[in-house]
Amino acid sequence: MLPETSLPGLVSLLASAAALMASPGPATLSVAATAAAYGFWRSLPYALGINLGTILVLLAMALGASTLLYALPALALPLSIAASLYILYLAFRIATAPPLTDRTSELAPGLAPGLLLAVANPKAYLAIGAVYSKAVLMPSSALADAVLKCVILSIAIIVIHTVWALAGSALTSVLRHPQASRAVNLILAAALVLVVIADYL
Repeated sequence: MLPETSLPGLVSLLASAAALMASPGPATLSVAATAAAYGFWRSLPYALGINLGTILVLLAMALGASTLLYALPALALPLSIAASLYILYLAFRIATAPPLTDRTSELAPGLAPGLLLAVANPKAYLAIGAVYSKAVLMPSSALADAVLKCVILSIAIIVIHTVWALAGSALTSVLRHPQASRAVNLILAAALVLVVIADYL
């Protein structure tokens, strides 16, 4: 891009994003599970909500919202509980979802639930904050550095969740068989429950 852009900083930023933001977690697993349970196209509104919410978290971190979580740590618990309750609800919906061929009238989770889950997850702020603050791309300009990192990480967020959705939707052919559908849905739902449990260990 610009001559001043730090290549080592860019590599560090992308490596951190892959390690922290692309790893299994509430957002990525819920996107994969929703795509597996309802199909790629029907899960897109939910994935869009997750993307928008995660990008809002990124922008909040760029504006210094991390100081709010550190200054008011009491906010973290109610936000975490709210996110956990929704993940458990989503796990229940996925565990009880019928095979794909029987789902024509069943609504998949939409944009708003995805947006709320992404925004209400305190660990997302900490993970994105760690990625955002780890690298400096343009040492000569703080504003240009912030804008460039936000653009790159926004693209990374969209790519990461799209890959998880595609991975989940790859299971849809299996999910057309009732027994296989039930088994896969239960496994994905259990993975979401384990994510919630891990948050409190």
